[in-house]
Amino acid sequence: MTQSYVIIGDGISGSSAAETLREKDPDADITVVTDEGEPLYNRILIKEFAKGKLPEAPISIHDEGWYEERDITLSLNTHVTGVDPEGHVVHTHEGDDLEYDKLLIATGGTPTQLPVENSDAEGIHHFWTFQDARKIEEDASEAEKGVVVGAGLLGIDLAAICGAQEVDGKYLMRGNRWWRYALSLDGAEIIHEGLREKGVTPVFDSGVDRFEVDDSGRVTAAIDPNGERFEADFVGIAIGLDFNTEYLRGAGLEEDGGIVVDEYMQTSVDDIYASGDLTRFYDTILGEYAQNGSWGSAKEQGTIAATNMVNDDESEAFRWVSSYSITHFDFPFLSFGHPTLGDEYVERKYSDTEWRRIAIKDGKIVGGVLIGDLAPQTRLKKLMREETDVSGQTDVLIEEEIDLDDLAVSQ
Repeated sequence: MTQSYVIIGDGISGSSAAETLREKDPDADITVVTDEGEPLYNRILIKEFAKGKLPEAPISIHDEGWYEERDITLSLNTHVTGVDPEGHVVHTHEGDDLEYDKLLIATGGTPTQLPVENSDAEGIHHFWTFQDARKIEEDASEAEKGVVVGAGLLGIDLAAICGAQEVDGKYLMRGNRWWRYALSLDGAEIIHEGLREKGVTPVFDSGVDRFEVDDSGRVTAAIDPNGERFEADFVGIAIGLDFNTEYLRGAGLEEDGGIVVDEYMQTSVDDIYASGDLTRFYDTILGEYAQNGSWGSAKEQGTIAATNMVNDDESEAFRWVSSYSITHFDFPFLSFGHPTLGDEYVERKYSDTEWRRIAIKDGKIVGGVLIGDLAPQTRLKKLMREETDVSGQTDVLIEEEIDLDDLAVSQ
């Protein structure tokens, strides 16, 4: 019998799943549903567009013809209102019922709203979709003073946009450094100096208590908890994601800060899988449940989910060392794995723009951050993937040139 697959979400995870389903089941009925108004685009490159560095054309990955060529039904601007696992039906806002044999949830998230006064004012931006990027590029190109909130991997994109658009930016951080859960002061200061060189000033032990607006409702300033006032006609906020799971209420899926899936991307409900940012998946390398929002991880999860939807008798496990890079500065930056989950850390600074930190848990590498020299990433990822015990020999990991033979001899 012909199988019916429904995918909710057309990001890189959902789109990769659709492509894999078509390859592995040529006769299947495949439907992709998304609430966005355009097909898959490169979410990594939209920050370069917002910086004014790229036109729109290179950012689009698929047009509607891509789906037509593969006989995949694409439903744009379609909101899912509910899922009935017993009836194997997806309900949409237009009253349509989409029947499925297997369902994939890949809806990702939406940016978390800052819970302060006037946080929805004109001129305050969240950065997630291509449409967000268009509005940010438009407003930033005309702004003079900016404020950025959110000392993480998405917040720094907004700070870099201020720098590229020549906006006098203030980057408000709650702690004493950028991404304080993964970087020490030594490593973070390299990033701070890179921001300053771009015309963005880091402001520590700060944040936002409220925003001020003018008579038209447009933001004019941010007031931090210390009472300091920062003028701004452009504000960027990136304090996390709220996962899009409201429509799943009553469906019985286990959630724990995201949809819980096993290493095969299977949820707690039969015939329903999940992939991408909103999953809390069993990490076979880490040996526990984890989350990861990188592009590569989401893509691989979509592929693995689709493979197992077609043939769950011979399931394939998701086993992946993710990485995330930043290209805003004169020096490169890369994080891999889970750099915030270590119970031990080793680090070394090699120059003003070169630094390395490795996270270790139970004697094994679980993640790390590289600034300046990214060459060691291949060896470090290999050690993590192979779950090599590095107990008592972590000094090898911070040598300028990592020699795996030295590690093997030590063992």
